[in-house]
Amino acid sequence: MDSPRPHEPARDLDLLVWDAPNVDMTLSAILGSRPASSDRPRFDAIARWFLAGAGDHEVEGCVFTNVQPTAAVSLRGWIEALRSFGYAVFARPKLHPEDDVDDAMLRHIAERAASHHLRRLVVASGDGRNFLGPLEELHRAGVRCVVLSFAEVAGYAQESPHIEFVDLEDVPGAFQVSLGRTRLSALPPDGGWFRPTRSMRALLEEPHPPVPSPAAAEQGGEQGGEQAGEQAGGQAREHESPGPAAAHPPAVGEVGRVPHPGPPPSRLRAG
Repeated sequence: MDSPRPHEPARDLDLLVWDAPNVDMTLSAILGSRPASSDRPRFDAIARWFLAGAGDHEVEGCVFTNVQPTAAVSLRGWIEALRSFGYAVFARPKLHPEDDVDDAMLRHIAERAASHHLRRLVVASGDGRNFLGPLEELHRAGVRCVVLSFAEVAGYAQESPHIEFVDLEDVPGAFQVSLGRTRLSALPPDGGWFRPTRSMRALLEEPHPPVPSPAAAEQGGEQGGEQAGEQAGGQAREHESPGPAAAHPPAVGEVGRVPHPGPPPSRLRAG
């Protein structure tokens, strides 16, 4: 996508940027295991949803990913499938644990905001640490900012009055089957079941947690109560937001694999 010449008015643009490592890690944490192919989002459905909100405006969809040295061959087919759907793909080698794509995403957003009239920005990431500030700043500049992620991890978008939040599972056709998540805000009118995540008999194989003695509880007083509350809150946050040690993300080569595509949407142009 070319930048306009100085004498040309900036063109309206709807921009979608997808943080593949973050979405994949989050999906693994929500499911508690490596996602199966049916558990992964369909990028053709994401593109159709994005186009439906863009109308006749110019659009650009970009997927940002890391490439593990051992996953280069398997990742090639996924990238080609994305390109056939109209997405541009930014790939960065994953040579060190700290190598990420967030800075590249933010740089691309800034470039498009400078070269075009950014009308709508959709960020598919649950990473509020890197995206909350920039998105709220763009909102103040008149950009409609949308976060596309999972409710379990995108609290920054749900709590901000300047950002719209869309749960990925609410995008029509994005998933072939229900992910089986504990979504209490989306219960059917007649109620629904949440299946166990493991066998009850697994409890017999675990050591019993230590029970504090009454004397220890009395000595702890208010300080002990506060510490217990902080620990409980930390445990809850661990369930809401994946961490590097808890998520066990799949290899990047498995991120968002899609079936062999048909003709790409005619209006979704890669930059």
